[in-house]
Amino acid sequence: MEQIDTDETNGEGGLSGAAPHNVGRRRASGIYGAIVTAAILAATSGLSTAALVVAVVVTLVVYWLAEEYAELLGEQIEDGHLPSMQHVRHALADTWPMVTASFIPLASAVVARLAGATELTAANLGLVAVVLLLGVHSWSAARAAHLTGWRLAGASATAVGLGLIMIGLKNLVLLHLH
Repeated sequence: MEQIDTDETNGEGGLSGAAPHNVGRRRASGIYGAIVTAAILAATSGLSTAALVVAVVVTLVVYWLAEEYAELLGEQIEDGHLPSMQHVRHALADTWPMVTASFIPLASAVVARLAGATELTAANLGLVAVVLLLGVHSWSAARAAHLTGWRLAGASATAVGLGLIMIGLKNLVLLHLH
């Protein structure tokens, strides 16, 4: 039986109560989901906000299912048997943060649009939310790896910096090269 680590968070701000490897898998899924969300927001800024939300969520659901299908298929080949439905449900639950990572950035974009922001500004606010989310995820992962001081700050700043570069490149292409 696996040891439960209740000091870890689930990447969503709450205690996970999950086995340590599941906590890491949930965190990795959240980071991956945030990165995919940022890529879609950056690449599809010409869409209406409603279409952008649908594009992000549908794409993430497809990625989530494809990722789990590939993982479960790999386990089947390795172990020589089909996984149980309970195993499939647990695996899907462990990686669901891949999809939920998009909720705050998309809500930010929708609220901005409803408040009168342009579609470009709303998408940029969604990207800012992704950058903040990546910062939280990377800080959480670095803390779980027992990093402190400059190493903790560097790990967090790297994710934030990459997100800011994505915003800059998106705006460069859309505003100056398009």
